[in-house]
Amino acid sequence: MISLKEGDKAPLFSGIDQDGKKVSLSDFKGRKLVLYFYPKDDTPGCANEACNLRDNYSLLRKKGFEIVGISPDDENSHKKFEKKFSLPFTLIADTSRRILEKYGVWGKKKMFNNEYMGVIRTTFVINEKGIIEKIFYKPNTKAHAEEIIDAMQ
Repeated sequence: MISLKEGDKAPLFSGIDQDGKKVSLSDFKGRKLVLYFYPKDDTPGCANEACNLRDNYSLLRKKGFEIVGISPDDENSHKKFEKKFSLPFTLIADTSRRILEKYGVWGKKKMFNNEYMGVIRTTFVINEKGIIEKIFYKPNTKAHAEEIIDAMQ
C-alpha cells in the first residue's frame, strides 16, 4: 500500500507512453506535475477521470500543471483510449508494474467480497523540485480537476 507522504521526494520513474516515447519524472523538472494512477483504459470510472482532466486541461495548464496518467495497460491500449476520448496528455504504460509499485499504488482491492490485486486509484501532485505536495486517495473521478485546483490554491 501507499507509504509515500506529502513532503516526500517523488520516486524517479521512466516509462513508455502511448506514442512509444520514453517519459521520465526528470522531464518535468521545474514544472508542477499531476501524476495520476488509474486501473484500466476505457472503463467507466477511468474514462470519467480522464475526460474530467481533459475538459479542464487548459485551466490546469494555466495554473502550471502538466498531467501524466499511468496504468498497467500497454501502449496500444493507451493509444486507443487517447484517440477515443481525445486526451491531450501523456499516458504511460506500466505493464511490469514497476512504477505502480514504487508509488505504492499496486495492492489488494476488494469487490463483491472478492479480493484481488490491482491499481489503487491515486493522484500525486509533484512540485517543481520533485517533492510530493499533495496526495489524493480515491479521487472523485467526475470532478478530479476541481479537487486538484481547489487543494492547490
